[in-house]
Amino acid sequence: MPKFIRMKERFILLFMTVLFLFLSHSVMAVPITTITPDSLSREKAKLLTGEVIVVLSNLEEGVTGVEGQIYIAAPPKKVWEVLTDYNNHKYYIPNVIDSGIISDNGIETVMFEKGKTRMFIFQKEIYIKMKVWGENLTRLCFQQITGDFKVYQGEWLLVDYPQGAGTFLTYKAEVKPDFYAPQFAVKKVQTRDCPLMLSAMKKQAEANNETALPSSNQ
Repeated sequence: MPKFIRMKERFILLFMTVLFLFLSHSVMAVPITTITPDSLSREKAKLLTGEVIVVLSNLEEGVTGVEGQIYIAAPPKKVWEVLTDYNNHKYYIPNVIDSGIISDNGIETVMFEKGKTRMFIFQKEIYIKMKVWGENLTRLCFQQITGDFKVYQGEWLLVDYPQGAGTFLTYKAEVKPDFYAPQFAVKKVQTRDCPLMLSAMKKQAEANNETALPSSNQ
């Protein structure tokens, strides 16, 4: 009986050794993929040519999903300054007629914007008060507190592109007005207004970046 137990123990030990060697070989055989800074998706390559990409989707309960992307020839710091310049949005973002900071505790900002939107032959003023927070230079989240939307929330994402000394800027939002507006009409408005907003951010950030650059004749 002890001899049988010893043989069983040797078999288990041998089996475990073979299994360990097999697993070790399998793990070592897996290639490691290195993503280099200049690796670009086809989508980002389009953005570098100046294209603005906007994708819309139908979410649950009549909410419209919006995702817009643009490339800005300015570093994340300059883009961030434009995004968070709430008191001056009214001066360079189309359809914003008033904007400003209500409070700021250093972690979360409460701000407001008053704008106008056109739907077919109708024009309507829209007010929104929202909280804004995020991670410096990379992510800025927003959510309505009160206003003319049942749902208005999302985020801005900034991705540095060192080769072009620029930034890929992405806008993501979930939108549902608190007034009657068919979803196809909301999508039509977003298709028109989202590129205008992104292009305005781009223009302002690039202008601020040029101002900050040292003069070539200095």
